[in-house]
Amino acid sequence: MTSVPPPARRVALALGSNLGDREAHLRAAVEGLRAGGVTIKAVSSIYETPPWGVVEQPAFLNAALVGVTSMSARDLLLLAKRIEAAAGRNFDAERWTARPIDVDLALIEGETVADPDLVVPHVLLTERSFVLVPLAEVAGGWVHPHLGVTIATLRDARPAEERAEVVPVRGSEWVAD
Repeated sequence: MTSVPPPARRVALALGSNLGDREAHLRAAVEGLRAGGVTIKAVSSIYETPPWGVVEQPAFLNAALVGVTSMSARDLLLLAKRIEAAAGRNFDAERWTARPIDVDLALIEGETVADPDLVVPHVLLTERSFVLVPLAEVAGGWVHPHLGVTIATLRDARPAEERAEVVPVRGSEWVAD
């Protein structure tokens, strides 16, 4: 018996980079997602943000995107890990330290996952203005499946001083169609 792939559905991903040519790493991640089977529908502006978790490291560039794919959540995670590895990410490094690229699965339409190595919606989504601000730009009306409120509402609930640290540096034209 053959398994039927899941239907195509929207996915939202968060991207971050704070090593090397940060913008080039973001672009390469988008291209890797495209090549891997994600049709990109919208990309946010690029934002510069202070580091989170471990603060003694360079500032990040962050962005978010919405795409459509029929990949499973697990396959999407594996694609994200391949993209990170291709950019030279050290998976043995301390958590939340500097990296060339981070590709996080923020949301998958109609699906939640609670596995030890994969949680969707992303477990820290509601606590991170550096994810919520760009994500609200491209998916502000998307309703968080556990909380029943929109991404824009979650963004607006973050402290104003924290949101102010998420500084736009480039519009959404940074990704070519």
